[in-house]
Amino acid sequence: MSREIFTIGVYGTTESGFFQALSDHGITHFVDVRRRRGVRGALYTYANAKALRAKLSTMGITYIHRVDLSPSLETRALQKAADAASGETKRGRAGLDPAFIQGYESDCLNSFDEAGFLGEFPADARIVLFCVESLPEACHRSLLAERLAQAEAKRWFDITPRS
Repeated sequence: MSREIFTIGVYGTTESGFFQALSDHGITHFVDVRRRRGVRGALYTYANAKALRAKLSTMGITYIHRVDLSPSLETRALQKAADAASGETKRGRAGLDPAFIQGYESDCLNSFDEAGFLGEFPADARIVLFCVESLPEACHRSLLAERLAQAEAKRWFDITPRS
C-alpha cells in the first residue's frame, strides 16, 4: 500500500459523518492546515482543536497542526474582499479568487518542500488535509493537495461527507 492524499472540510457535515469519513478511508494522519483551530458556534464544536484531537486520539489517528501551510492574514483578506465583492459567503463560496491563489502560492507553496513534508510520514500513510470549507475548490487545502499529489505522481481525493 502506498501513501495517499485526501482532503476534508467541516462545513455541512455532522459529527458522526465527519468521523465516519475518516474511518471509512483508513486515515492515519490528520493534518490541520487552519490558522485558527476553532469554528464558531455550537454546530461544529467537534472541529475545535481540543475536541478534535481527543476524538482522533481515540481513533488512533495522528493529529498534526501545520500553521505554516495556512494562508497569511493578508492573503485571507484578499479572499474576503473577493467574497464581499461577489456577494458570496465563506460557507457558500464555490471557488478561490485568483488573487488569493497567487497569494497562497507566494505565502506557502513557492517555498514548500513537498518531498520533505511527505518524508515525515510512513510510506503507507493515509494523510488527510483539513480546513473548514465544504468544497475543496473553495479552500487552500485543494492547492496544497494538488502540489502534494504532483510530487507523488498521484491524484488526491476529497472525502468531505455531503448531506
